[in-house]
Formats: sequence, C-alpha cells, structure tokens
Amino acid sequence: MPEPDMNDVVGRHDILLVTLDTLRYDVAVELAEAGRIPHLARHLPGGRWEKRHAPGSFTYASHQAIFAGFLPTPAAPGPHPRLFAASFAGSETTARGTYVYDTPDVVSGLARHGYHTVCVGGVGFFNRQGPLGSVLPGLFQEAHWEPEFGVTSPHSFENQIDRVEEVVRRLPDERRLFLFVNVSALHQPNWFHLPGATREAGDSRATHAAALEYVDRHIGRLFAAASSRRRCFAIVCSDHGTAYGDDGYTGHRLGHESVWTVPYAHFFLDPAPRDPAPRPTEAAR
Repeated sequence: MPEPDMNDVVGRHDILLVTLDTLRYDVAVELAEAGRIPHLARHLPGGRWEKRHAPGSFTYASHQAIFAGFLPTPAAPGPHPRLFAASFAGSETTARGTYVYDTPDVVSGLARHGYHTVCVGGVGFFNRQGPLGSVLPGLFQEAHWEPEFGVTSPHSFENQIDRVEEVVRRLPDERRLFLFVNVSALHQPNWFHLPGATREAGDSRATHAAALEYVDRHIGRLFAAASSRRRCFAIVCSDHGTAYGDDGYTGHRLGHESVWTVPYAHFFLDPAPRDPAPRPTEAAR
C-alpha cells in the first residue's frame, strides 16, 4: 500500500481514524472478495484489505499504542515507516514522510497543529463512566459516548454517525478536524445483526460477518460527513481480532492468529461536488 507523505497531509486535509473494534482479518477479506461489503471495498486500494499485525490484543492496549503512533504493522519483515511518530531519538520507523510531533500522542500533536480533535466512542473503554473509561477519550478536546453507541445497541453505528454529523455541522469550515470513531458493532454481543440468530445461540463467526455487513450499509454516511468540508485522509482498521472457537480459543486478550491479524487500509476521501447555484427563472429576472 503506497505511503503518503504525512507532512503534506497534516495541515491541509481533515483526518479520519476508524477502528472497527474486534474485526477479524479473515472475515473482512472473505466479505470483500464476495462483494458483501461494497461501500468499504470501493475505497480499499485495489479492492483489498492489507494484512497487518495488531499492536495489542484488546481494545485498551491497542488504542494506547495507536494513539502513540503505532498503527497496525504490515505483516511482513520490516522495518516499516510509520505515518505518525513522536519525536524519539533512534526510532527506526520514523521516515521522511512521517509526521513527527513533540507530544506523547498523535491526538495532542494534531491539536497543537491546529486540529480540533473529536472522539466518538463505542466500546466500554470510551464510555467515560469511570477513571479507566476516561483515559482514552480524555486525550481529545471533544469526546462523545452514549449507551446507544455501545455494544448492546443494534443501531449503534447509525447512532454514532448521527453524532458525527452534528459535530461536523457546527465546526467552523476553516478549522481542521481529526475525527476518531471506535465502531462497537463487531464486538460481542453481535448475534442480533444476523436475521434468525438468537441470544441463546450466542455470537459466531457468521454473526460477526453480519455485523460487518451492517457497518458497511451505513459507512458511506460517515465518509461523506468526514469529507464534507475538504479532502480527508482516512485510516480504517481493526484494533484486534477475536476467536470463535479457533483452536479452542474464544474471545481476545490472548495470543492467537485470529486476534493479532487485522485488516487495514488508508485512502483519501474527496468531497462530493457541490450543486451549482440554480439559474434564475424567467419570472425572477
């Protein structure tokens, strides 16, 4: 996947970071190849997800690393230049195209560069209902979470996008935006996204796939909102996968390929052309 020069991106474009929390790489690839996630696939370079390794095995650890500049790493021998990096002597993954900041994390680095930083949380580590759930959203100038954004809501992603659209509408056009959205729909419980599935039967790889299809049906709205003001650089990835009985494992926060292997993509979103001003009618002339 071609690496952009982030020093050309930062300051010119808005930036969108989407973590599809808990999304498995194999499920993401399977659905893209089968044409089941057309709205995502049309933006993937070459129509394909890139195979990468997660920086952590569960949400909190992985997001701490991501916000420190350690996005999922390409699943091939490195070193691999990073898009973002804190100023750190001896870093072997800081390259000429890396955006380097003098703060502990990319969120505050972009804020110092003039960006308005916004978090729309999903899973419990973003719920701000206690000290632990306040750490990650506390990095942002503006953070949002509601129970309707969380894992138990069948309409969580739609509700998150409603909030994103509100945020974007009230932000001054001249202000650059760094928008982070943690999508909770893939995380368990997800059985309710598959017609005919039951709570008693629980979650499965099939319900996980159905949750990704649900996200795909609505993600065009998110992309449209993020790029409504100017060109937007988007990163879409999973923070970690999850096991559904693989080799006897279930869940995550464990060292299994289904957990550490994740899908990744970055790409530019261009604003939709604006309708030209209507021509005056004969009566109005």
